[in-house]
Amino acid sequence: MIDQLEKYGLFFEERALAQFQSLVRNKDYSKIAVLCDSNTHDQCLPGFLSQLPDLDPNKLEVVELEPGEDTKSLEVLAQLWDAFGALEMDRHSLLINLGGGVISDLGGFAAATYMRGIDFVNFPTSLLAMVDASVGAKTGINFGAYKNRIGLFTEPLMVGILPEFLDTLPEEEFLSGWAEMLKHGLIADAKHYRALIRRKPTAAQIDSALIAHSVAIKARVVSQDKHEGGLRKILNFGHSIGHALESWHQQAGQPLSHGYAVALGMQVELSLSAAFAGCDINEVQALQTDIQKLYSVPKLKPQAEDLKTLLLGDKKNKGSHLHFSLLRECGVGVYDIEVPMQSVLERYNQCFHD
Repeated sequence: MIDQLEKYGLFFEERALAQFQSLVRNKDYSKIAVLCDSNTHDQCLPGFLSQLPDLDPNKLEVVELEPGEDTKSLEVLAQLWDAFGALEMDRHSLLINLGGGVISDLGGFAAATYMRGIDFVNFPTSLLAMVDASVGAKTGINFGAYKNRIGLFTEPLMVGILPEFLDTLPEEEFLSGWAEMLKHGLIADAKHYRALIRRKPTAAQIDSALIAHSVAIKARVVSQDKHEGGLRKILNFGHSIGHALESWHQQAGQPLSHGYAVALGMQVELSLSAAFAGCDINEVQALQTDIQKLYSVPKLKPQAEDLKTLLLGDKKNKGSHLHFSLLRECGVGVYDIEVPMQSVLERYNQCFHD
């Protein structure tokens, strides 16, 4: 499984380090910058660089940002462009995104737009970034009240997955990444979902093979639909409600991790799957129970009217019509399912407010 991912530019463990060093030798970059936040700077960067002895220290720079979703902003993006200029990075430079989803989203977008594009690679350090954010060529920033409002599709030269980074993560970060892995099983591989739900989201129970299986599901989908014109939309299961919850919590000053928000979104969208995608109600209830055991509903949550405003700005909509990715059954996702707003709000209230 792991070897098969290399055709998608995804490399694991020692193969990732070897591929990266080969890339650097062949390209002869004028400058190499590592983008990280203060957490990965302290916990991951020293060990990462120690495994890359061939990097020329005279060409190497480090750009450090504050951690958190607020960093994915137009203001910080402009600061990054300024930093690249101050470091005299030119079109023959390389950016290494070393961090979680915020770093890969923001860094990829900054690289793609600086001087009309410089090379970049992703080395994800969180479980969420390994199985989701670093795979699929989506980059971007948040704008106003909406997640990922501005961005583009652009491929990193490679993605290097080093599971050793998971040893630095707190429990809530495992939960966040686990939600996306569960989603992969729900939309495309019921056997994978069942294997995950029998385990606990801890470092001891997550291995490279399990990560690779989840990454492979997403990579196969993306390879068939790089710009989200059709099949790739199934990856949005849980995200319409999830992004709205995540945005609201961010504005309320009570941030909710992306994965946790998606898990809550899946609970509501499972209910919608029974009503609008033909998913068996007994299966829906069993899946909801599975998810609720791991992801309890927070005490602070938006009212339906607050959710409505955010849902109307969802980028998956067509005009004023809400379009959802739902489940036909466990392991089978469907997309472009039109759902009336009132039905969405009713099921949201049933899940979280009744």
